[in-house]
Amino acid sequence: MSDRFGDSNSDESTPNNDSSSSSISRRGFVAGGVATAASVSLAGCGGVLGGTEDGNVVTMLLTPGTPADARRRYKPVQNLLNAEIDGTEFEMTVPTDYSAILPALESEQAEIGMDDVTVLANPDKMDIYGTTVTGGSAFYFSLMVVPPEENDIGGPADVEGRTWAFADRLSTSGSIFALYAIQDAGLDIGDAPKGDPVDFEGSWTDHDQALQRVGEGQAAGATTWGGNGIPHLPEGTEVPDRVDEKSSFLDTMGTESPEFKAVWWSFPIPKQPMYARKTWESDVKTEVGEVLRGSTQDQIEQHYPEDYNEDELPFTTLTDTSIDDYQPIIERMRSVGIDPSA
Repeated sequence: MSDRFGDSNSDESTPNNDSSSSSISRRGFVAGGVATAASVSLAGCGGVLGGTEDGNVVTMLLTPGTPADARRRYKPVQNLLNAEIDGTEFEMTVPTDYSAILPALESEQAEIGMDDVTVLANPDKMDIYGTTVTGGSAFYFSLMVVPPEENDIGGPADVEGRTWAFADRLSTSGSIFALYAIQDAGLDIGDAPKGDPVDFEGSWTDHDQALQRVGEGQAAGATTWGGNGIPHLPEGTEVPDRVDEKSSFLDTMGTESPEFKAVWWSFPIPKQPMYARKTWESDVKTEVGEVLRGSTQDQIEQHYPEDYNEDELPFTTLTDTSIDDYQPIIERMRSVGIDPSA
């Protein structure tokens, strides 16, 4: 059964595996491309990927985005680990993009990651600690937004002939899920996300810049994730039942400007996993998992820095998951021509 993408209230069901085979033959997630990008990606991290568990320092790679914001949001997690695990200092850094993460882990310049792109592409190289839980939910959503006065775009099919803003090219919620929806609606996505689409114009930056481009009139609409897009929806916006039941960000509606309206929602996506590279051999590796899975709301609150905005907290605890829980994401990656196992 294929997915249904008609409007913002349409449901999305089990992936259609039939569409993936032709796409993979068209182009794949080339391992050599990631390796070639290694020196550029590492340099792009501003030289901060020098720390490793050598010298009792463990480096955690945050999800690419705006570095200052990501570090502030994850500060309670860093403080928790530093407080609970003796003799080890945990440091955080934000890679310039997703392609920088695997080279950093493979070269043992980092131990821990927390994005789904890398672990899905390399499940045999990672040990999954679990899926992050915030606001009582282990799920989030991808959504497509347009200016409130836009009445000609009601869903993915209407992206045809438009300029559309995406997040990072390999972002699950900011790129891959929307491209899958656009393709499923009958449009030719060309070589996107690694190249250019055919039936529309695309720009890839990050979640914040994607929304900024819409606000500045540089794009007709944007794709982002719920935690980033929902605050820009008017307070009281009606959402599909699945979003109402599983989103942990609905109480942030109306808190950010400019205002947008949602024209499409994905099905519930497991939130980002936290994982460690398999080549990291240390008792600390096991301790990290125990601390993260045993964390509670009360405990994490004890590690808030001064003037911390708890609404931005990306982590309360971890729920046990495995690669099987992320299979729908793998199927969508394959459908848009990215083979995670290549």
